[in-house]
Amino acid sequence: MPSPNDPPAALPLTLDLEDFKGDFSFDALFGSLVDELLPEFHGDDAAGVPPPPPPLLGAAPPVFPAVDELLGLFKHSCKELVDLRRQIDKRLQNLKKEVATQDAKHRKTLGELEKGVDGLFDSFARLDSRISSVGQTAAKIGDHLQSAESQRETASQTIDLIKYLMEFNSTPGDLMELSPLFSDDSRVAEAASIAQKLRSFAEDDVGRHGVTSAVGSANASRGLEVAVANLQEYCNELENRLLSRFDTASQRRELSTMAECAKILSQFNRGTSAMQHYVATRPMFIDVEIMNTDIQVVLGDDGPQADSSSIAEGLSILYKEIADTVRKEATTIMAVFPSPNEVMSILVQRVLEQRVTAILDKLLIRPSLASLPPIEEGGLLHYLRVLSVAYDKTKELAKELQSIGCGDLDIEGLTESIYVSHKDEYTEFEHASLRQLYQSKMAELRAEAKQQSESTGSIGRAKGASLNTSPQQLISVTVVTEFVRWNEEAISRCTLLFSQPTTVAANVRSIFACLLDQVSQYLTVGLDGARESLNEAAAMRDRYVIGTSVSRRVAAAAASAAEAAAAAGESSFRSFMIAVQRCASSVAYLQQYFSNTISRLLLPVDGAHPSACEDMGSAVSVVEAAAHKGLLQCIDTVMCEVERLLSSEQKATDYRSPDDGAAPDHRPTNACIRIVAYLSRVLEVAFSALEGLNKQSFLTELGNRLHKGLLNHWQKFTFSPSGGLRLKRDITEYGEFVRSFNAPSIDEKFELLGIMANVFIVAPESLASLFEGTPSIRKDALRFIQLRDDYKTAKIASMLNSIMSE
Repeated sequence: MPSPNDPPAALPLTLDLEDFKGDFSFDALFGSLVDELLPEFHGDDAAGVPPPPPPLLGAAPPVFPAVDELLGLFKHSCKELVDLRRQIDKRLQNLKKEVATQDAKHRKTLGELEKGVDGLFDSFARLDSRISSVGQTAAKIGDHLQSAESQRETASQTIDLIKYLMEFNSTPGDLMELSPLFSDDSRVAEAASIAQKLRSFAEDDVGRHGVTSAVGSANASRGLEVAVANLQEYCNELENRLLSRFDTASQRRELSTMAECAKILSQFNRGTSAMQHYVATRPMFIDVEIMNTDIQVVLGDDGPQADSSSIAEGLSILYKEIADTVRKEATTIMAVFPSPNEVMSILVQRVLEQRVTAILDKLLIRPSLASLPPIEEGGLLHYLRVLSVAYDKTKELAKELQSIGCGDLDIEGLTESIYVSHKDEYTEFEHASLRQLYQSKMAELRAEAKQQSESTGSIGRAKGASLNTSPQQLISVTVVTEFVRWNEEAISRCTLLFSQPTTVAANVRSIFACLLDQVSQYLTVGLDGARESLNEAAAMRDRYVIGTSVSRRVAAAAASAAEAAAAAGESSFRSFMIAVQRCASSVAYLQQYFSNTISRLLLPVDGAHPSACEDMGSAVSVVEAAAHKGLLQCIDTVMCEVERLLSSEQKATDYRSPDDGAAPDHRPTNACIRIVAYLSRVLEVAFSALEGLNKQSFLTELGNRLHKGLLNHWQKFTFSPSGGLRLKRDITEYGEFVRSFNAPSIDEKFELLGIMANVFIVAPESLASLFEGTPSIRKDALRFIQLRDDYKTAKIASMLNSIMSE
């Protein structure tokens, strides 16, 4: 309430705590305080109040009329707010005391509740333990009850079995007084189960007492032998009856009845007899017409002489028909038998062991190695090809049957066992076949050579046809290619029949060794034949060697014969070079075959590849040795002709002209021209036939022989200065020719010959200067100097002695 001291303009205020609750707004509170004192500032009401009159001119501005009232109002409001704050603080203190009191009570209550909950948990634990104990007891009681029930049922069944056993223990062979169970067709399954149990029990009892039906010991369990015999008889009768019903249903394709019988029969020997009976009664195993048709399909109209491709086609057709039949049977087996995998195993085994084996026995007739089949009828190769085709097709059939289903049958092992006898002797037959093919080919080549020789006739023999044997008759790359083709076919058979790397490597190496022997023998014989022509040409040369004291007519005849012998030698040279070329091509083809085909089969096995390389190296060495002998004979043939030309064409006047003062002749001598022409002609085939080191070695040896032969030849002559110039021209001609040999050592020797020829050209007093530039020619030059025509007249010997002494 406002006090008496408040200004008269102050208005009473009543602030309440409710004004500060909820959505408090200071602007709203302030507006409510000043609205009555400042109505012109009050929202819409201020719009209707007229504005104050303007101040008079010259008068002071009026003071704010409500300022004192507002100050009083604000002070009074602050006082009330302070009072409200005190009230609120007092009320907060009281609330804190009440909260503390309530919290203490709450804590006390919580402590009491925790104690109660702990006790409750203990009670629950005791209850759970009790429930568990009761449950275990109940389970034990249930087990005992179940065991008791089982024992009751067992006892009941035992009583029934004993009753049935007593019935079977009656008079031996008398099954007429049995319970209706054993004669009721609708209860056959139950009767079969009981009969099997009775027989098992009786047999075990007899066995425990050491008694058999045949012995009849005194310690036997009395009467059970009769039961065993009767039960066996009944089971046999029941099984036969079921099998008969099964067969009838099978003929009618009544799968449900077949399945019912099969299920019952599975109680007898686990159904083995039923499975075997079903498989044995399949038409493909008992129909003779089917078995006869099989071999007809495979062999066709050609019979045993049918080629391997026709047999392969026939086997494909037959095996497809067999696979289709097994696939159809598999459908029936899956629908009928409780254990279809076992039945499929028996069926597939029977197919391979009976039907397939019967076909193979008629197809794979193993020939005798002592009396080989003629090559015209295919020889051993026909048997091996048929074996390869049959094995491949049988493996394909086995994979197809395995995809259809064969249970636990080791079909791969069974397939291998069918061919085990053939595979054991395979390598021996393969070797014999390769030998037979080789011998047949050699006989064919000999017959061709004989026929060609006979067609030549006496005219050919008169012209030396024996010396001009065609190289095609000696060595042919085509023949070697055929050898390799035989071997490649044999290798393909080997890799088909065997899979173990060690076995494959051993067989491949032995088969490849046959090829090495064939190629080595063929090439060696061919080279020896070509060498024989060289030997005959040499014999002709020796035959027409004559002395110096003969008539002109005899000499002319001998010269003509020598020309013929030279022509024969040149022809033999060409033939041998062609043989060497074809030999090299054949060896290269053999090595390529080894790298491309044989190596990859030998590398997986330690030591196999190096051993095969040694074998091939040995075979090639034999061929190289024969070729080396022939090449040396070729050099002998060439040098003999060179010596003949030197002897017949070289004249003494070539190097010592009677008219030495005439202008020198810068042309090569006739002998030189003839020899270079001969060498160019005859070595043309050598340049194309030989390659690499063989060519280099041959030409180097020929160059050395030519150098030596020319030196020996020129030592028979005396030389004038103009003759020396002509000699140097000959040497230049020879040197240019041998430069085509690409042999630096030979080029150097002929260059030294050209330098050495200067001993015939220079004046005697200038001879010393020749030795100063090239001391290496001193030894040969001293011999040449003695061939100067002025050697004695110019007293060159004394000059040489002084030179040598210096």
